[in-house]
Amino acid sequence: MQYDIVIIGAGPAGLSFARALAGTNLKILMVEKSPTDELREPPEDGREIALTHLSVKLMKELGAWERIDEQSISPIEKAKVLNGTSSYFLNFDTHNTSLEALGYLVPNHLIRKAFYEEVAHLDNVEILTDTSVANVHTNSQGGLVKLANGNEMETALIVAADSRFSTTRRMMGIGASMHDFSRTAIVCRMAHEKPHQQTAFECFQYGKTLAILPMSGKLSSVVITVSSEKADDIINKDETQFNLDVQNWFGNRLGEMQLVGKRHAYPLVAVHASHFIANRFALVGDAAVGMHPVTAHGFNLGIRGASTLAREIKNALSQSKDFASATVLEKYEAQHMRVTKPLYWGTNGIVSLFTNESLPAKSLRNVVLKLANNFPPIKHLITSKLTETGASL
Repeated sequence: MQYDIVIIGAGPAGLSFARALAGTNLKILMVEKSPTDELREPPEDGREIALTHLSVKLMKELGAWERIDEQSISPIEKAKVLNGTSSYFLNFDTHNTSLEALGYLVPNHLIRKAFYEEVAHLDNVEILTDTSVANVHTNSQGGLVKLANGNEMETALIVAADSRFSTTRRMMGIGASMHDFSRTAIVCRMAHEKPHQQTAFECFQYGKTLAILPMSGKLSSVVITVSSEKADDIINKDETQFNLDVQNWFGNRLGEMQLVGKRHAYPLVAVHASHFIANRFALVGDAAVGMHPVTAHGFNLGIRGASTLAREIKNALSQSKDFASATVLEKYEAQHMRVTKPLYWGTNGIVSLFTNESLPAKSLRNVVLKLANNFPPIKHLITSKLTETGASL
């Protein structure tokens, strides 16, 4: 069969890309290995996404934001970064700004559901579920996608949005920088006795990192990052002891804490593709850049990259040009590389510094926090990067 674009992967990045091309008359096929029911009603996976202002703007433009219940959207008004046992912390807030929040915390499964609902009814998009890709190939005229069931799809452009471990990326011969942190993030929701005051905490403790992110009411998303060899002990720990441990690790700031729902574990591996494009082929989402979650930019970069590629394609169509040409794809790559490279390497550097347990590193961490806190230009730069206020594609 013949399509204009075949998108491999129907996660948020792939879906947002397809939604951004609504009204273009391009015939689009999405290939997704998960079943339709899982796209329609994604399971709760423990992950809460800290959305920047740019991501919220893009989601509103694509219609997805309005599909999320307001009660499930929690503004982050303040953020504090703590280092070990030191009482000193790096503080971010909305004072002296026009912002009502630094960002917004939204459950991942609700974002996925909202984007699917936006795409499912589009006349120009077909979603093929329960289907895997066996091979992909492109030439100067277009691409060929061979499915595991033997069917073949011809297309002008192939877009891979199939995770940071993208098999499609490898099939197209695109390498990637991978950083395995040998650490695992354990995520869950916890109710607590005291209000969180819409404050997010990132606590770089010795041997572990603890993030507490404010949800609606007296509920928070808890992210515990430890060396992978210790993860199973925390996942399988008796619930009563788990509650007490997290409460103590957080210095009883929120009083008594109680696990709500399941604990989920995610090994931490960061990925940055060496190229985002090839001949009539492009990467978006985690297939292009998969981030360590400490700066909360993973999802935000995914939706930003998808929107950038869609914009360049629409610009080409408006000028009656080949939307899958090297010129169009190179514009996307240049823009997205310029945004992602500093964030990727900078985030990895932050993680390396704040998980290093040597005495010099611990001392340097305090210096970095004090410098960022007391030098307004640096603090403003960090805040603008984290919130993406005023950012444009």
